[in-house]
Parts: sequence; C-alpha cells; structure tokens
Amino acid sequence: MIKRLVVAALLALPVWAQAQDVEKGSNVTASVKKPSRDFLMLSLGYNGWVKPDSIQTKGLGRTAHVDVCYDFPIKKTHLSFAAGIGIGASNIYLNDQILLNTDTFTAARFVPETTNYKRYKLTTTYLEAPFELRYFANKDNRNKGFKAAVGMRVGTLISAHVKGRLDSTKVNYKENSKKYLSPWQFEATLRLGYGNFSIFGAYNITPLFKDGQGPLITPYSIGLTITGL
Repeated sequence: MIKRLVVAALLALPVWAQAQDVEKGSNVTASVKKPSRDFLMLSLGYNGWVKPDSIQTKGLGRTAHVDVCYDFPIKKTHLSFAAGIGIGASNIYLNDQILLNTDTFTAARFVPETTNYKRYKLTTTYLEAPFELRYFANKDNRNKGFKAAVGMRVGTLISAHVKGRLDSTKVNYKENSKKYLSPWQFEATLRLGYGNFSIFGAYNITPLFKDGQGPLITPYSIGLTITGL
C-alpha cells in the first residue's frame, strides 16, 4: 500500500503567468509568479510505537501519506489555515512475535511466533483529513523561504492486516482484521522546513487498540514532507 501511495503522488512545478501592462501607449510584458498554496503534500517517514517492553519490534517501520489540502490565507499576514483529505498507510515489523487478532479472542494478543518468519508486519490504512495552521516567511512565494505548520490529522481506519513471509518472494500468512483496532485516529502534527521540503513529526493522541481490547500502544512517526502546487 505504501508503494502505491508513493507512485500515485506527483509534484507540480510553480505556475508562471504573463501579465501585460499598457502605459503611455507602450506595451510592457512582465512575468508574474503565482504563490504556491501547498495543495499537495507527500510525506514519507519512519513509524514507531510507544509500547510495553513485552512487545518486540525490529527494523524500520514505514509510513506514507498523500494529502490534498485547500489553503485559506489569513488576511495579509504570513499565516494561513489549511484543511484537506488524503490517505495514509503505516506498517511495523514484529521481532519473533505475532499478533493474534482474530474474532475467536476477546482482545488482541502478541505471542511468541514458532514459524520463524523472515518478516512479519502489521499494516494499517486510514482515510484522513489534515488540518494545519501554517506560517510562511515568504508569503508571495512559498516555494522559497522558511515555513512551519502545526495541526492535527484525523483518520478513519479503512483496512488492517498482518502478513508473514518465510522468504522475500512468497506470502505464507495473511490475516485481515480491524476488530480490536481503534476505528479513529487523531494525530498531533508539526512541520518545519524550507521551500518545498519539510521535516514532519506526528504523535497519536488516541491509542492503536480500542480500550480494553489490546495493549496500550501509541504510534508516532517522523520523516520528510514534500509540498507543491
């Protein structure tokens, strides 16, 4: 799912327009650059968990988000408010453990695995709505200059599965289940950067599992955001 999100995301170059000014009977052509509104945001990064010591993870968990936002400038200030819609996917790899998340249990459980999987991961996908309060040092050309944004990403869970591989080519086990996972995700977000590139951080306000239906796990992520348009 993460690979599909990356392939689907396209960045656009700044748009240039030509304006014609007539003064004292002569034509003067000027190049006018329209300011970027950061409509498109592509975020790629590391996904981790704040978790009990009994749950073992390994490797680099991954996260990817593709969001389209509409930007509302706040009068003539360097601030704006943005809201949008997008999709985000995250996965994390377990170390010598598997997640039992079928309907035959009263709660999700992490137990030692005996199959010796080469890789075993949990993947979640959310339909999400980002909200940001943005600051642009260069309000006339947001593709240049310092920028910062603080906000929240609200997501609803659309799919979740665990997948185990004994080698790099064959999926030996896959189980789809959303039963014990929280149906909603609320993340506090922060972005700091320059021009089209920003470093982002996100921390879940809500836990991964429903109350009483799994261990207390709080996801977080850090990475790079590329903005355009």
